[in-house]
Amino acid sequence: MISALAFAPSAALSAAFLYSVRQDRRMFRNAVLLGLVAISTAVALLFVRPRHAEFLLALFFLGTVLGGLLLAFFMVVNGLVMVRKEGRRPANLLSLLLGLAIASVLVLLEVLRQSGSQAAATVMGVLLLLSAYVAFLFVCFLGYAFLYGRVRVRGDVDFVVVLGCGLLGGDRVSPLLASRLEKGLELHARQVHRGGKPPVLLASGGQGADERVAESTAMARWLVDNGAPPSDVREEDRSRTTDENLRYSRTIMAADDPEYLCVVVTNNFHAFRAALTARRAGVNGQVLGSPTARYYWPSATIREFVAIMWQHRLLNLAMGVLLTGLAVLLSVPTWR
Repeated sequence: MISALAFAPSAALSAAFLYSVRQDRRMFRNAVLLGLVAISTAVALLFVRPRHAEFLLALFFLGTVLGGLLLAFFMVVNGLVMVRKEGRRPANLLSLLLGLAIASVLVLLEVLRQSGSQAAATVMGVLLLLSAYVAFLFVCFLGYAFLYGRVRVRGDVDFVVVLGCGLLGGDRVSPLLASRLEKGLELHARQVHRGGKPPVLLASGGQGADERVAESTAMARWLVDNGAPPSDVREEDRSRTTDENLRYSRTIMAADDPEYLCVVVTNNFHAFRAALTARRAGVNGQVLGSPTARYYWPSATIREFVAIMWQHRLLNLAMGVLLTGLAVLLSVPTWR
């Protein structure tokens, strides 16, 4: 009976997660609920097996420290690779900066621990709680983004929307964009092969200040050159951001068929955030990711997470204030 009660929160959170996913897969709350399911299940297991609790907790904290050091080392190495291969643009420095930040926090925590003062204990508590909050959300993001990436297209769709991402030399498709276009062609060919109606390949991307043609024009040309029937290719050439990509594409698709169903194609690191944006834009369809070079993935994933955190900045700020206040209260040794 006690064992069953221990797992009651996990069961309730699991039901909430499944219900939320069934409502719409494209919500960040799904990621948070999945993380809460994992935590509540772990706590229940510790409650049911109390003899192993101390050992498991010690293993957890040791793994956290060692994992943090290994992650910091990996991020620094990856950051150096990114700089060498992609240049020193701010977006390419994210993994390097994160690695240095993790190492700095670990060193600072050790310095505060050895200090032993009340002020140091308070600062240490604030750092631990804020770091745990960000780490929890990041792990939730990674876990659910991985699951969302396992989404498969079932049945026919009316449109395959390929999102643009910048051109080389002002008019040539980059390897990153070519990966998206190849995925779009694959989806088109698969639907035709099984006897379905050929979907429209909708190339979405406007013309940047440093580009000689609209991204959609270069994308459409690439699709036709690589075997797509010209009659199946259309352009959306006004957008400058992912939000505009999806809103303008939705307008085109809804004008053709108010009951349309689509698949949006982007790179795998961008798929989950694009899905969140597609939901807000009212796009009727799921988002699929195309492969990305391994060295590029960490920095790109960090950028996606930062963007999602910024979208929910008011909530995250409120949580930061709440956790800071909690850490200060917990650091007070006695109440008079």
